[in-house]
Amino acid sequence: MSRIALTGRLLVAAQFALIGWLIWPLTPQAWSPPALALLAGAIALGLWTLVHNRPGNFNIRPEPKNAGRLVTGGPYRYVRNPMYSAVLLFAAAEVLAYADAWKIACWLALALVLLAKVMLEERFLRAVFPDYAAYAKRVRRFIPWVF
Repeated sequence: MSRIALTGRLLVAAQFALIGWLIWPLTPQAWSPPALALLAGAIALGLWTLVHNRPGNFNIRPEPKNAGRLVTGGPYRYVRNPMYSAVLLFAAAEVLAYADAWKIACWLALALVLLAKVMLEERFLRAVFPDYAAYAKRVRRFIPWVF
């Protein structure tokens, strides 16, 4: 296994570990209106993303699938990584629901892991899809028109 592939797998493992820590322990939470709004936004964005980028086209590892295609419609018109944005919204909802400083640290770590994963993924996408560089200049990574 190459060093890049190993790095990708470690980032995926870190991503899922941090998500697990964010939802642990599975106890009743104080779902305030802002937490519910973030949760609803995460679910809506995640579902919208799956409508436009079907399972089978994307990979949880940074490497694109061999028969994958570049998706630029739907939520991908506004952000290059809408599923990661949905994960960060979900994690933010968990932070608000648990109201715990430890959860804030987990959210920040998750954001950094996803950023590292995206940067690695973009290296592959630029190599596989000639149109990706122009797309990346037009569309932000996580937050429309901002970042």
